[in-house]
Amino acid sequence: MAQQLVTDRSPAAYAGVLAYAASHPGEAAASAELAIGHAYMLDRRYADAENAFRQASTRGVALDDYANYLEAQAAVEGSRPQNAIPLLTHFSDHHPNSVFDSSAPVLLANAYLAGNDANGALRVLQPLVGSPVANQVDFRLTLAKAYQANGDPQKSSSLYRGIYLGDPLSPEAAAAKSQLLLMNVPLSVAERKQHADAMFNAKQFSMAGDEYRALQRSSNELSQSDRDALEIYVAVCNLRLKNLSRLEVEHLPVTGDDSAALKMYLQSELARNTGNADEHDAFVQQLMAQYPHSRWLEEALYSGGNMYLIRQDDAKAIDNYLALVQHFPNSTYAPGSHWHAAWLCYRQRRYPDAARLMDEQITQYPAGSQIPGALYWRARLYEDVEHNYGQALNYYNQLNKSYVNTYYAILARERIGQLGPRPDVPPAPALASIPVVDDPELTDVLPENDPHLIKARLLANAALNEYIRPEIQLSETSNQWGAFAEAQIYQSFGENARALQAMKRSKIPFLSLQVKDVPMAYWELLLPRPYWATLESDARANGVDPYLVAALIRQESEFNPGAVSRANAYGLMQLLPSVGKEISKKDGQRHFKTNDLLDPTINLQLGTQDLRKSIDRYGGQVDYALAAYNAGDTPVHQWMSANNYKDIAEWVESIPYTETREYVQAIVRNRELYRAVYEKH
Repeated sequence: MAQQLVTDRSPAAYAGVLAYAASHPGEAAASAELAIGHAYMLDRRYADAENAFRQASTRGVALDDYANYLEAQAAVEGSRPQNAIPLLTHFSDHHPNSVFDSSAPVLLANAYLAGNDANGALRVLQPLVGSPVANQVDFRLTLAKAYQANGDPQKSSSLYRGIYLGDPLSPEAAAAKSQLLLMNVPLSVAERKQHADAMFNAKQFSMAGDEYRALQRSSNELSQSDRDALEIYVAVCNLRLKNLSRLEVEHLPVTGDDSAALKMYLQSELARNTGNADEHDAFVQQLMAQYPHSRWLEEALYSGGNMYLIRQDDAKAIDNYLALVQHFPNSTYAPGSHWHAAWLCYRQRRYPDAARLMDEQITQYPAGSQIPGALYWRARLYEDVEHNYGQALNYYNQLNKSYVNTYYAILARERIGQLGPRPDVPPAPALASIPVVDDPELTDVLPENDPHLIKARLLANAALNEYIRPEIQLSETSNQWGAFAEAQIYQSFGENARALQAMKRSKIPFLSLQVKDVPMAYWELLLPRPYWATLESDARANGVDPYLVAALIRQESEFNPGAVSRANAYGLMQLLPSVGKEISKKDGQRHFKTNDLLDPTINLQLGTQDLRKSIDRYGGQVDYALAAYNAGDTPVHQWMSANNYKDIAEWVESIPYTETREYVQAIVRNRELYRAVYEKH
């Protein structure tokens, strides 16, 4: 009821939870009152929220810190700050080890400020300067407001400026900028440019463009060259927003600083977008000659490599990627570019270059996501080309040891089985770079008396979902059971997708741990099987592996039956309405409605038929069908047309769309994991 109340906040939902609170004692009633207060806050009914939270504190004791803090928050939001001050004064003394201990002083200071008592706010905050809580951006913003209200513009403006420049993506940055304007404290051109650049780097292109334009218009300090540079920066924002024409670029001013490199980059991108590869390459060569250290050369090389990768012009893609690695070895693009070059050398059958680059990948980027692939394909070179079967086994075995549940380890185990026993050879030096994965201490026996676990479960009853994980993490032993407990809580009220997400973000290295080394209950949450009876029946009726269907659903919707994508795909298996309608019509169902796809039973019935059809279209080859499920038939047929792949694994590795390649590999991997977990236990 509480979860429903948070979702729709209808009169009926309120009435149900209110009735529950009235008819239950103790902590159950307190949880219900907290749920009601939370809903009132969402509806901005602050006085009602304040009263509900106050009632919660009288009904139970376990969540008193939540009741007091949230009541104070409602009081401040509802313009009754005087009610908040007694609740927050000495909060951490009354509620030690509370999730609110670091935020209570900030809320208390804001209560004083709302009551026009700047000295009271400073009395709260100043003693905490230098402590960890003082690093929080909300603390610094509140302290700045307190200094400002107390008539100390120097200290307040310094804090505001620090927030604006040091935390540019935070909500507090906008407030800091507004206060600086109100105080008539100017930001320098360099500072405003720094902030706009931060917006650009965070891919907030619309905001960055607005700030660049504002700088152009408002500042009298700018030279003509500065204005010209800003015009080019506005243009690159428009490019990212897909709102830039060739004519606009041609009319951009000629400059002599790094903005000239940016203009060349813009020209190269427009050439790429119009399919003029020769023109694109010419601009990249100009960049390399004139601005060899510019960020825009790095961007142009990466973009060029990707262009030629998609075009399947392997030689030119290699040139771009290796040039990027040479000029910018520490770039965030470098590991991926290096791997693309290594793989494309393999595809071109330039095996010595591929072998060298794959070992370089392992030694230079040992923590990168490309390492399992580099291990596998380097082993294949040892096996297929160099006929060094012992060294091939060393690489396969290392892969199976360090990345046991990855897609590549599945392939490695197949090769190990085919090779059979071989004479031992000393491991190649590159293998010494593979990092050792720590085996975490995990338990599925929860500490039932742990106060934070108890509170987390009560928070779930109150639909205060955002606090469940932080509350659990306060426990000193939560690293051993916290993710499991959080996921189990979500699963207990049918939130399978949230349970799965909790396990995914847990940082437990599931892909590097043997199935037997992780409690079964963890695997059941990481690889859930809701609707299993229906799923298995429909899958077998259509001749499809049920574990393949489960793995696909896990990737598509995370078992959320109500999922609707931006591409208008619905339900567990993310079916398009047109597909659902077509299959329903063939099944003799005349009254199909799009919302039928949100019914798990209907979605599974139609989705397994659609998957079967897709597999049949590709001659039974599941990997092709999965790629088409993600990218569509047209690109898959284009990738198949090369027809020079040694095996299906090489075809999958050669998929130029990163999303599609990783999609296929993830589903194949998870299908095998489902089998390993459920068929052997």
